[in-house]
Amino acid sequence: MTSLRGLVLYGSAPYLFRAMAIFPPTSSPRVALADLRAFLGQRSREQIIGAALSVLVTAIIVIIFFVDSKINTAPSPTIVWVENYGPERTDAEIIAEQKVASERRRKAEEARRQEFQKLEKQLGIE
Repeated sequence: MTSLRGLVLYGSAPYLFRAMAIFPPTSSPRVALADLRAFLGQRSREQIIGAALSVLVTAIIVIIFFVDSKINTAPSPTIVWVENYGPERTDAEIIAEQKVASERRRKAEEARRQEFQKLEKQLGIE
């Protein structure tokens, strides 16, 4: 039997680790709070104030990150207008309405393209 700094070795290394706990034993919240109270009772007033302020600042930063992640992140609602058509519509009426809608869409695209061309000329982009 060989002693090494208070640890007893029984011929091989596995015996060294059998006596050591890997994780501390579990304790109840009441015991943990009593331990914290005892620890803080040994500290000076300045250390307690400093610790409280550091915890407060950290909590404020975390709260700000959570609040900021919710602001302006949801997409705006998209409104889709739907027309109700009766079953008595003929194919000719449908085709005529599609041509009118297509022409309206083409004119809107042309107006938008002209606005961009005007802006391009104002900014000198070629």
